[in-house]
Amino acid sequence: MTIFSTIAAFYGIMTVVGFISMWRDKRKAQQHAWRTPEATLLTIAFLGGALGTLLAMQLVRHKTRTAKFQLFVPLAILLHATLWIFWIRS
Repeated sequence: MTIFSTIAAFYGIMTVVGFISMWRDKRKAQQHAWRTPEATLLTIAFLGGALGTLLAMQLVRHKTRTAKFQLFVPLAILLHATLWIFWIRS
């Protein structure tokens, strides 16, 4: 397994984790049950799960009005893309 396939697998797993975390939080909100803290959801996004978090925001319609998520989830995607561009070019 090459470094790129390992990293791609990591991002794939984190994308799923981000999506499931947002989906579960939406379900918990509908059930008036204990929720996942926003800081945890944003941490997952910044650790590589931003794509899944963004997909869940759109598909599940969760946290779409929350300013923190509107700003920081796309920022996490941009940050990771920028880091990859710099790493690949060096």
